[in-house]
Amino acid sequence: MTPSASLAPAAAGQPAAGADPALSAVGVTMAFGGMRAVDEMSLSLGRGEMVALIGPNGAGKTTMFNLVAGSLRPTSGRILIGSADVTGEGPTRRIRRGVGRTFQIPRPFAEMSVLENVLVGAQSQTGEGIWANFLAPRRVAAEERAAIEKARALLEFVTLSHLELEPARVLSGGQRKLLELARVLMADPDVLLLDEPAAGVNPALLDLLIDRIVALNGAGKTILLIEHNMDMVARLCSRAVVMAAGRLLAEGTPDAVAADPAVIAAYLGDAP
Repeated sequence: MTPSASLAPAAAGQPAAGADPALSAVGVTMAFGGMRAVDEMSLSLGRGEMVALIGPNGAGKTTMFNLVAGSLRPTSGRILIGSADVTGEGPTRRIRRGVGRTFQIPRPFAEMSVLENVLVGAQSQTGEGIWANFLAPRRVAAEERAAIEKARALLEFVTLSHLELEPARVLSGGQRKLLELARVLMADPDVLLLDEPAAGVNPALLDLLIDRIVALNGAGKTILLIEHNMDMVARLCSRAVVMAAGRLLAEGTPDAVAADPAVIAAYLGDAP
């Protein structure tokens, strides 16, 4: 079962031909005091494309990722979703515009059930307003039933249906990654930002996670991921963007950037 996508299906990892970028960063700089963690960095994701953001430790990847996700506001430069300038908007506004993210270390609500954790990701529910529960109870109940049905479908997609009533604390690290993916999908994002999805995942669950990411991309989701697992990058992505010292160092297919002398030097600590 694959969750419905708002974008037309595209070949996995490939941008839709002739489409405007789904997400872009233009000349973005992030300074902390006198240090530039990101320095005049630009990035563009075509609709339906899957791109890896890679680089050695300290390259500025996480800062760049947080800028794109809205957790940080850049010192200068612009972030755009489609043609809309969202530079000053935070993560809540961005998810309503169709950009959702996961975290390197998932932190589910440990004592809530797995199903309840997924339901947290539902957006713009009528029942969130106090008076609506009294003035429109049927509408609230209908939305709640639809949300539960959708959450269960997503749990089936990530193969956690059998654990829906269990507290989230019983899940393994890999299962928590799958749970977080289901939760962010509750918001129907067009763009997924995945922060090191392979980190802490055992090989058996990693294959499942890769399969689900491929399915989402094949259904039209645009995906940007930070990842240190280069085998995973090569399996998933048509393009890799390499950062070093806060700047763009190289860009191309995973095989091409892996063979680039400048990239090799950066990973060995010899980059200018």
